[in-house]
Amino acid sequence: MRKTTSLLLVLTLSLGACGTIRDSRVNPFNWFGKSRSEPASASTTNPLIPASGGLFRRSSAEKNAYEGRPFEQISDLTIEQVPGGAIIRATGLAARQGIYEVQLTPANADEEPVDGVLTYRLEGIRPTGKTAVGAVPTREVIAARRVTDQTLAGVTSIRVEGQLNAQVARR
Repeated sequence: MRKTTSLLLVLTLSLGACGTIRDSRVNPFNWFGKSRSEPASASTTNPLIPASGGLFRRSSAEKNAYEGRPFEQISDLTIEQVPGGAIIRATGLAARQGIYEVQLTPANADEEPVDGVLTYRLEGIRPTGKTAVGAVPTREVIAARRVTDQTLAGVTSIRVEGQLNAQVARR
């Protein structure tokens, strides 16, 4: 009887401690919380003005460069923990149908966090012809990117930007 009572007491106390761990930073499911919408940051560069070289000069690297443009709105951001890192999944809403080759592009070339913030842009290539506007579900796309634990080492938040807003998930 004493062993049963002692065992029940230990189990009850252990189970009660789970509520404390559930909300702590020790639990890996709490590393990145729900995402929030923020206003988009003002871009200092104009994508319509060439960076250098003039109108008729193009190198082979520029011909093969990704020519995607940012999505209008970022509607959702989800960070999923996987062994060895995380998967960043962003949902974007386009103004029109037909955008293809959608990807999350790092804001800086070496994909390093700036002041603890890892920033990406949700971009896609727009069709050259006219396309229908369509209903919201037909204009919605999802893109994902896997990042390693080394990339996430100094990260406190992940930000995915569009033209009108940005979604941020904090640790």
